[in-house]
Amino acid sequence: MIKKNSRTEIREKKHYRNRNRFLGTASRPRLAVFRSNNHMYAQIIDDTVGNTLVSASTLEKSVASEIEKTNDVAAAAYLGTVIGKRALEKGIDTVVFDRGGFLYQGKIKALADSAREAGLKF
Repeated sequence: MIKKNSRTEIREKKHYRNRNRFLGTASRPRLAVFRSNNHMYAQIIDDTVGNTLVSASTLEKSVASEIEKTNDVAAAAYLGTVIGKRALEKGIDTVVFDRGGFLYQGKIKALADSAREAGLKF
């Protein structure tokens, strides 16, 4: 009998393949996005040192108070603007976008578009 892989296993496999392709450096760090059923998380990471430079999530009180729900497209868009503003405050304007193996549609696309509108280039 053929075993069918779960969606999580497939997504993780895609994520590992993507991570082999690009790496976040000090001059151009990686914007990593993770989405669970209830929340979204975004981090800007320098992979050469292994440090998280900027992070934001819908779990934070400052972000959660501004949005109605934490798991919809509007929340993702707001999270994109928050991560974009925080990155610009730290002096980061160009990043490599790591969608984490998720399809580039819906919440992931909304986060990316709003981060671009906030001033990040990728």
